[in-house]
Amino acid sequence: MRNREEARKRAEELVGKMTLEERASQLRYDAPAIPRLDVPAYNWWNEGLHGVARAGVATSFPQAIGMASSFDSELLHEVGEVTGVEGRAKYNTSSSLDDRDIYKGLTFWSPNVNIFRDPRWGRGQETYGEDPYLSGELGKAYVEGLQGKGEYLTAAACAKHFAVHSGPEAIRHEFNAEVSKKDLYETYLPAFEKLVKEADVEAVMGAYNRTNGEPCCGSKLLMQDILRGEWGFQGHYVSDCWAIRDFHTKHMVTATAPDSAALALKRGCDVNCGNTYLHMLQAYQEGLVTEEEITEAAVRLFTTRFLLGLFDETQYDSIGFDVLECKEHLKKADRATAESVVLLKNNGILPLQKDKLKSIGVIGPNADSRAALIGNYHGTSSRYITVLEGIQDAVGEDTRVYYSQGSHLFKDKVEGLGVKDDRISEAVTVALNSDVVVLCLGLDETLEGEEGDTGNSYASGDKPDLLFPAPQRRLMEAVMKTGKPVILLNMTGSAMDLRYAHEHAAAIMQIWYPGARGGRVIARLLFGELSPSGKLPVTFYNSSDDLPSFEDYAMKGRTYRYFEGDVLYPFGYGLNYGNITLKSVRIGDTPCGDGNLCKQDLSQGLDLVVKAESCSDVSASEVIQVYCQPKNSKLAPPKASLCGFARVSFEEAGEQETVIHINAEAFQVVNEDGRKITDSKEVLISVGFGQMDKRTKELTGKENISFTIERTDIS
Repeated sequence: MRNREEARKRAEELVGKMTLEERASQLRYDAPAIPRLDVPAYNWWNEGLHGVARAGVATSFPQAIGMASSFDSELLHEVGEVTGVEGRAKYNTSSSLDDRDIYKGLTFWSPNVNIFRDPRWGRGQETYGEDPYLSGELGKAYVEGLQGKGEYLTAAACAKHFAVHSGPEAIRHEFNAEVSKKDLYETYLPAFEKLVKEADVEAVMGAYNRTNGEPCCGSKLLMQDILRGEWGFQGHYVSDCWAIRDFHTKHMVTATAPDSAALALKRGCDVNCGNTYLHMLQAYQEGLVTEEEITEAAVRLFTTRFLLGLFDETQYDSIGFDVLECKEHLKKADRATAESVVLLKNNGILPLQKDKLKSIGVIGPNADSRAALIGNYHGTSSRYITVLEGIQDAVGEDTRVYYSQGSHLFKDKVEGLGVKDDRISEAVTVALNSDVVVLCLGLDETLEGEEGDTGNSYASGDKPDLLFPAPQRRLMEAVMKTGKPVILLNMTGSAMDLRYAHEHAAAIMQIWYPGARGGRVIARLLFGELSPSGKLPVTFYNSSDDLPSFEDYAMKGRTYRYFEGDVLYPFGYGLNYGNITLKSVRIGDTPCGDGNLCKQDLSQGLDLVVKAESCSDVSASEVIQVYCQPKNSKLAPPKASLCGFARVSFEEAGEQETVIHINAEAFQVVNEDGRKITDSKEVLISVGFGQMDKRTKELTGKENISFTIERTDIS
């Protein structure tokens, strides 16, 4: 039933048997049953950013931003597969008991491919970072894994939030994101376009805000002109939750609920997450919508249900409850955690030598925190392994592990009757009695996330700046002033101000929200059983003072492609325990490098053959990154942009060759009208383990291989 035409014919036949009232009822996210037609109730709302969420026990993967650090499309494909299969298992068991509640369907409102343009955005943790190419490639892999390649969709994916949305959360219901056509097509839309045109994503979700004056769930430009017009999207469109209500209560673009329902439907919104479509029949009676428009939305939705095989016997019906958290899935989760960790600094202290340590101090509010493992939009795990527990389980009986919470996550004291910083003296004592300190700081979903998601401390879930909460800053300084070597583990879903830590810590790892059992893998990384291999999918700035206003959606001064100041840790940066170098780059038999000029037809893209060498017997992985920039172009971003990447892994010393394909569109630029054009005969290519910038070279001690290609396909 992957044949959409056949599925639509069946949908038209079924919907044709419904009354208008029944058709309208099916446009709600909690669509009721129609017993006379043997149509069961169906709830469209399910979540699966990093494993099946909010539906009980499921395999817990690192938060999406962590998995983005893997730069591993194959990994994201496998995560999507696991989520789809476990979603099927839950659907099979719940529906067999006639449990058709929220979070138990097969339409997953994931992935989030919004651009993480500002590190203060609380929901940035749900994304794949700040680069459109990386977001598109990883999102495509996840969608293809989730939806599968069988006769029917394993599950249906949804690209969200369309479009031009990345905070601010506090005013998202009334905010108007103003953006140029160039920024729209160059940065905010490419990942969505890739998911629609290349991954055949089944659904798209609109955002809360307006874009250039139009509410995103009722936008002619976004929904009709671009999505269904330019891109030919055939799936269904869903509103963000209660976003259509915002039309008349916040955005003030309509006067009444029936007006809002009509605007959304006419623009092509098929499912209302919320209750405004309860007014659809009134809108029809007032002549605001037609029967044909209601019917078309219902047909689209039942097309998806037929594509999922919800009215047929399918190959997925036998998937049982036993696949949830099975050994194979848990192993994949461990791999995802291992690849997500980014080693930002190491003065040689890592990996730790177990047999040489008599005592380890584990300190910090996130050291023994389950909340810091899972991020937002998470499922339930049958077991949680915190960083403290992982370290305790990893060391031998002769090594003592001391622990102190050190501080509250954000309050000035842990005990209500205590004095300010009531745990710092204990933390200092732990440090003084330890050979090495593992300091676990950061945030969790109670501080950063969606607006009001779990009563966020800052209400909106956004960060006011890039600083750690004040009690954590005081804890960090006190521990580092003891003179003991400190390894900082930063558990956040976003970039932080790590300048003090960079100056005083012996090592720093960005471990994001590593998944329910992530502590075990973190311990293996600390003790060298695994080597860190993640790369930053976002820029770590020195301070939020370096950034434009949070409300400014222009790309100037944002992300690695447009920011022209100094940064602490660049996009694409990350260290490992091995000694891997880049040996050569060639096109066919022609070697490239040393700034030389190559001539090449780029109309069909480019295949680069890259040779990497490991000069040690340490098992380690690296991410080869390719950046390109049309030369002498007035339209190209100021910095070269990521256009290709590949992982290489070494178990021992040796060489490997990898072919990386660069799409032809990477050599184009976007003009002020939003059109892709070619305006340069020469293209700069840079290949390395990070960007070609000065800061990456300072941190890694390695240089990229860079060269210029003269295009032979244009005059």
